[in-house]
Amino acid sequence: MNTVKVAGQRVIPNKIICIGRNYAAHIAELGNETPSEMLLFTKPNSAISEQLHSQHNQDTLHFETELCFIVKNNQLSAVGLGLDLTKRAVQTHLKMKGLPWERAKAFDGSALFSEFVPINSAQQLFSFKLMIDGRIQQQGNCELMIHKADAILTEISQFMTLQDGDIIMTGTPEGVGEVSKGSEFIVQLYLDSQRLLEQHWLAD
Repeated sequence: MNTVKVAGQRVIPNKIICIGRNYAAHIAELGNETPSEMLLFTKPNSAISEQLHSQHNQDTLHFETELCFIVKNNQLSAVGLGLDLTKRAVQTHLKMKGLPWERAKAFDGSALFSEFVPINSAQQLFSFKLMIDGRIQQQGNCELMIHKADAILTEISQFMTLQDGDIIMTGTPEGVGEVSKGSEFIVQLYLDSQRLLEQHWLAD
């Protein structure tokens, strides 16, 4: 089973629950409709990777930077950042056919995570950014999210048991794009003006 780090300790997530279309500007950039209710999908443990790939089975991958939380005792206990990798062309085809997204979202290597930092509350002003080859590509914060972290936890808990170590990915802001081989990705997470963490990946 794949693991992530929480305060230096290895934790095994059973599953990853992802929120789609949670930033208005991202909805607009992809030409999607704002859903009338929270849009949820999952990734399995096998999706977790420490290596950023630009392709999977010859399909081009697109990046989406997201604020993420670890669940413990049915609470959001730690915060980090993740990359939700997407086969955009495959996803578009599946949406047109009215089919599920697993082939575009849940493949091996489709989820990368920074280390997670313990928190006492998710109701804080977390912000983040992605830089690619030294240029800011994405920026987001809790205030821009349509559905806030605690509301997401409540919604998921109504129909799914969350186990210790499960990860919630809260959606991506505008600025998504294709992963280019050889590009350096740097994500940074802030609480107010304090930097909590930084993570580097080099795309292959």
